[in-house]
Amino acid sequence: MQAPKYQSLKDHVYDYIAQKIQDGTLLPNQKINEAEICRKLDISRTPTREALFQLTSDNLLDYLPRRGFTVKAFDPKKKLDYSRIIGSLDALAATLAVEHLEETDLAKMEELVHKMDQDIEEHNFSEYHRDQYHFHEIYIYKCQNEILIETLNSLKNSFIRQSYLSEDRQRLTMVLKEVNKEHRTILELFRKKDAEKLDCALKYHWRIIDTEML
Repeated sequence: MQAPKYQSLKDHVYDYIAQKIQDGTLLPNQKINEAEICRKLDISRTPTREALFQLTSDNLLDYLPRRGFTVKAFDPKKKLDYSRIIGSLDALAATLAVEHLEETDLAKMEELVHKMDQDIEEHNFSEYHRDQYHFHEIYIYKCQNEILIETLNSLKNSFIRQSYLSEDRQRLTMVLKEVNKEHRTILELFRKKDAEKLDCALKYHWRIIDTEML
């Protein structure tokens, strides 16, 4: 696997591991095999270690000297704390983006909502994770506040992966159907440019993702 053009080797490793954590390939408390990552990505140990320490700093991994890196497991209280913070910041991004979204942005969000329906029906939860991430990413990147964007990306890297890991596929399907209804509501509020209701809807949206999945 080659690193994308213009992306540093460290960032390439970071994104590769973060995606594996977020889609459930790497599970909480699982040990990271550095040698395997180096072989898989055809990258030396130095950028791999740099990425692993960055992932530790961003709360995706734990590190113990002489024992290496493991995927960080969150307790329910931390999940709730993260969801409240993300909900407030995501709502802020939405209200800032209201006047900057174009019809093409709204059309893409609508396309993703339909795609998420399909993901849920097919029990393709990894694909659902990617699609919902892109849904929120569209308006976040239109908020015109770089610090807010960077903060949300960092927080979501740590939190979102925790929200779609469940052995009860029937319950997970039911919950995600309700969550996708929230996506439809959010999209409609963007079309109406109703910033006040968007603020409330997104705070609720993040709360239901967390509390329903515990």
